[in-house]
Amino acid sequence: MDNRYRYSGSYRRPPRPANGLRKAKIAVATASALTLLLTWFGWTQLQQINSGLTTADVIESGTSTESPADGSEDILLVGMDSRTDAQGNSLSPELLAQLHAGGDDGESNTDTMILVHIPNGGSRATAISIPRDSYVDIAGGHGTHKINSAFAWGKNAVMGSLRQQGMSGAQLEVQSNQEGAKTAIRTVQDLTGVTVDHYAQINLAGFYDITQAIGGVQVCLKAAVDDDFSGAHFQAGEQSVSGAAALAFVRQRHGLPKGDLDRIHRQQAFMAGMARKVLSAGTLTDTGKLAALADAVKKSVVLDQGWDLVGFAQQLRGLTGGSTQFTTIPVENMSYETPHDGDAVKVDPFKVRDFVRGLTATTTTQAPPAITVDVLNGAGVPGLAGRAMDQLVTKGYGRGDTGNTAARSTTLVTYGTGGEADARKVAADLGGGIDVSQEPSLAGGHVEVYLGSDYRGPGAQGWAAGGSLMLNGAAVRAAPTTSSDAPITADGVTCVN
Repeated sequence: MDNRYRYSGSYRRPPRPANGLRKAKIAVATASALTLLLTWFGWTQLQQINSGLTTADVIESGTSTESPADGSEDILLVGMDSRTDAQGNSLSPELLAQLHAGGDDGESNTDTMILVHIPNGGSRATAISIPRDSYVDIAGGHGTHKINSAFAWGKNAVMGSLRQQGMSGAQLEVQSNQEGAKTAIRTVQDLTGVTVDHYAQINLAGFYDITQAIGGVQVCLKAAVDDDFSGAHFQAGEQSVSGAAALAFVRQRHGLPKGDLDRIHRQQAFMAGMARKVLSAGTLTDTGKLAALADAVKKSVVLDQGWDLVGFAQQLRGLTGGSTQFTTIPVENMSYETPHDGDAVKVDPFKVRDFVRGLTATTTTQAPPAITVDVLNGAGVPGLAGRAMDQLVTKGYGRGDTGNTAARSTTLVTYGTGGEADARKVAADLGGGIDVSQEPSLAGGHVEVYLGSDYRGPGAQGWAAGGSLMLNGAAVRAAPTTSSDAPITADGVTCVN
């Protein structure tokens, strides 16, 4: 028990955050990405991006481009190891040399695949990385290969017929890329069981331009690296990277302790830093950065047809850095010997689908939750309150407020008059062994959780290694994690290999 809050034989309610949660939430919203929608300049920049983007008809019939019935959005983000821009034009040899892109082998492989799930309301996001060497069935009857080749299989399958139609140059590149994207989307859908609603593709040059436009991204390395293959030459600790250095940071594969998994952690940490930077008021109020960002996106990003970025941005008003989480599908073997494709990453599609379902499932209960929970972080672990809240919501609790509170050593659950049973249920779902205490000022059906440094329940690092989630009455086993590969969030800078 934490004696700091003991008074007259009972617990005194721990102090709320200095200015109250509601004021804190207002402050966060003001600094969020959608603050730009409140300014004329920000609005016009979004409109210009929306009207000037390169789009492709890649969401096939039977897959609606409108929001699904539950209001969630599933977006496939693809980073292309491509030597052309979004319009199909070849990148200059000088730029390719600066980016350490290496020789062009004629293939159009995907360097990165991330499935982003945004539930109804847009207040949080989960980004699920798929290792590029995952050995999977390629959609369209192309056999079993590394998932990063799905795009190339689809593209190459139509090149001959498109040439017969008289296409060449940039037009041939754009049209064949469209078929490659369709194959990549179908392959990800087959692997994860998720219907992709939207598609976004960025090339090598796009990474370069976008990171420069926002003034760099803050990252952190556990140790210095010196890799001539990717051009990654970085010191240990926190640092800002942009342009060619940013690309080298996310592309390094050689010399990493865990190989491709460390590379994925690099990408996740980088994207978390980018989300944090774009969500910051410093980017959103800088007209120069916004204009440069708009130009970079239009030049290097391909989106599916019909994706209204302005409308999508309005859905994300509540998104903040701490509510953006990055994770990776479960893997069976990082060095699986394949018959024809060399070493690959072995994955079990059934386990992958269960894992993704556990992160994306939406409860279908129509009645309002009987218990609403606030979660306050006194443990000093960035993003812990948001992660714990997300897990409680999957168990059927109402989403209350999250925020920080005074540092404390023990976790405590407080309840109002007649709410002891509710509090004990919450405490049990947080792992048990947690004290409960009455707080008469709380309304009925409302519970507050104060996380202390002793907290090891849902949302804490390492919890998934021995826990499971209850979703729609079924237990879903999460992928094993350790303290070194727990989900990364955009709340704070995470040091990686």
